[in-house]
Amino acid sequence: MSYSLLAAVRFDPFLETFTWNNGPDDLPSPYLLLSHQFHRFVSASVAAQWPSAHLTFDKLKSVCDNVVRKIRLILSPSGDLTASAAPIPPLRYDPTLPSLFTPDAVSPVPFEPIWRIHIDTQPTSDTMSMKTTNRRPYDDARARAGMPPLGVPSHDVDAPACPDDVILYNASGAVTETSICNIAFYRRGRWITPPLSVGCISGIVRRWLLENNRIHEADDHELSLSTICDNDWALVFNGVIGCRLGKVRIRG
Repeated sequence: MSYSLLAAVRFDPFLETFTWNNGPDDLPSPYLLLSHQFHRFVSASVAAQWPSAHLTFDKLKSVCDNVVRKIRLILSPSGDLTASAAPIPPLRYDPTLPSLFTPDAVSPVPFEPIWRIHIDTQPTSDTMSMKTTNRRPYDDARARAGMPPLGVPSHDVDAPACPDDVILYNASGAVTETSICNIAFYRRGRWITPPLSVGCISGIVRRWLLENNRIHEADDHELSLSTICDNDWALVFNGVIGCRLGKVRIRG
């Protein structure tokens, strides 16, 4: 199967106000965790034995500097790096703040809207730890949940019944991720996320949250379908939205 590596990067000048988002030169950066994206591209390229393993951070930043807003990066097996952009609403707060929310605290939910998240009706296999241009497994899961493929307008979708995302799981019943995000669940007073061994993407925000003890890795079988209940709180996160809160809705 032929594929290129894919990454989505948020551009927002508001990000320059957060020191945790500084670049390798410790200067403010308008790109969400771009240095993490760079390291993820390099590690995936090395694993695939591509010549793009020689990619530099300056080259990545230069490509991003030529576009604005949500940036879609594609790295081909030959090492060609391209970027395109799409408009996206500006940030209103630190995009990592929802990870500090504790559902067991008696307080109003400060981050809205709360995503509606369904569970897929069948397992998904053949996923990779790095996002690629092969979106078929994720689009199939979205279709089963009544959602359009990512990037396709939802004009013909039944809005009240359509979730914001759908939870994927592997053939063993272990929860992996959602169609566009990594995911964590609140257990024993902390957020826990599926380990990479179950087949989830090694997202850059996932890495940052782990490094900063906002989330913790679950054991291999700790987050199985049998442990997910209706109305469970979920924390979803990726390199464009940062973090969002959601609630699981189990369909009857």
